[in-house]
Amino acid sequence: MTDLVIRPLVAGEENLFDSMPDPLPQLRQVAYADGIAGGGYRPETTWVALRAGRVVGRAAWVLPPGAIGAPWLERFDLDAEPEVGAELLRAAHEALGGPGLYYAALPAHWRRRPEVLAVVRAPMAAARLAGLVERSERLRCSWTGTPLPASPGRYDFRPPVDAAEINTLVARIAEPDVLTGVENALAVGGVDLATDPLAWLGDNFEEWRVAVDAGKPVGLAGTAGDACFPQLAYLGLLDEAARPELLAEAVRVLAAGGAREVIADVDSHRVAVLAELERTGFRQLRSRVVFAPPNSQE
Repeated sequence: MTDLVIRPLVAGEENLFDSMPDPLPQLRQVAYADGIAGGGYRPETTWVALRAGRVVGRAAWVLPPGAIGAPWLERFDLDAEPEVGAELLRAAHEALGGPGLYYAALPAHWRRRPEVLAVVRAPMAAARLAGLVERSERLRCSWTGTPLPASPGRYDFRPPVDAAEINTLVARIAEPDVLTGVENALAVGGVDLATDPLAWLGDNFEEWRVAVDAGKPVGLAGTAGDACFPQLAYLGLLDEAARPELLAEAVRVLAAGGAREVIADVDSHRVAVLAELERTGFRQLRSRVVFAPPNSQE
C-alpha cells in the first residue's frame, strides 16, 4: 500500500467522490452532490483513498444542519482489499475525534444475492478491521398502493384524545413494533423515538390512531404524512392480536390523506412484525446494518 494516498476532500473537490462508480446503484439513497448542497455532507468529513490517482475507497460522514449529535458514516465504498478500507477509516476516525456509528445501507435480501455480497464483503470487513462491531440490522419496507386486507372489525379506532394519552400509552409499551427514522431522531434531535415520539414528530397527531377493544386502548400508531415521505413512524401494542388491524388502519389513514407510498422500519429480528407488514402489502426496500465502536450503547 505504499502508493496509497488517504486524505479528506477539500472544497471544490466534491466531484472526486463521484468519480468512483456507484457499486450498488439499485439502492435508493441521497446523492452525494445533493447532500453537499443540503449541508449534510461536507468535504472535510469526506475521505478518499487514492491509488495512482484513482479513488479506490470513499467514506462520507453526514450530519444535517442543526443536528445536535455526532456525524455518522453514511457512505462507505471500497474497490480494494479490506486493509485499505480499514486504513482509510482509522485515519478519518483519528481526525474526526474517534470512531462513531456506521449505517451500512444494503439492498433488500442482500444475504441471498451473490452479486451484492461480492460488493459489500470488503467494506464490511474493513469496518471490522477498523474496530467497529456489527450490532443490529433494520429493514426499511414500503407500501405502494397494494389493496389493504379487509378488517374483521374486532377493534375500533380513533384519534388520540391528547398528547397526554399518547405519552401514557407509549410509557406502557416496552418495545414498539415499528420505529421509522429512529437513527435520525437520535442523531439529529437527541430524541429516543421509542420513548418520546412526540418530541420528534410534533404534536400534530390528528392522523394517529388508537386501537380500542371494549373501550380499552390496546395499541397506538403514529403516522407522519407531511415528513420527507409519508411514514408509519411508530407502532406499539398492548395486545399483539391488534397488530394486523392497527397496521392496516394506519396505512389507510395515510392513503386517505393522499400518500402513494408509506415507509416503515422494523428490526430484522422482529419476524412476526415483518410478516404482518408483508401481509399488509409492504415490501422490503433495503437493509441497514449498524456498526458501532465496541464501547457504544447502540
